[in-house]
Amino acid sequence: MFQLHPKLAADSFLVGDFPLSTCRLINDCQFPWLILVPRVSGVKELYELSESDQTQFLRESSWLSNQLAKTFQAEKMNVAALGNQVPQLHFHHIVRYQNDIQWPDPVWGIPALPYTQEVLAQMQQTLMMALRGHHQMPFDWQM
Repeated sequence: MFQLHPKLAADSFLVGDFPLSTCRLINDCQFPWLILVPRVSGVKELYELSESDQTQFLRESSWLSNQLAKTFQAEKMNVAALGNQVPQLHFHHIVRYQNDIQWPDPVWGIPALPYTQEVLAQMQQTLMMALRGHHQMPFDWQM
């Protein structure tokens, strides 16, 4: 049975579910930063997913990247799967700008700036519109 790694659960908010993966917002208001986690138990690496799940996960990841890039007018999308601290397979999707606090360096390693309730509510509304309300989705989305 699938269980989200405790660190991912503690560091993020549920946004919604794709057919294969769960989508979560990282609690750091310095960057629009979401993660996708396939709801498959015991998977640490992409190649451990079945071929069909690999295809679906990459499809969901690409669609999410595209929607985030459009919604937040990204100059660059950083998509990464590191797993050094959390072994559970998850892809980070981070919207980047040339004037963001870490550009051109990675976002890893700087202290997170947690969302206030007000800013979190605004971000959740923006994400709801981006991921459900205004753009064509090629598969079911559940919030």
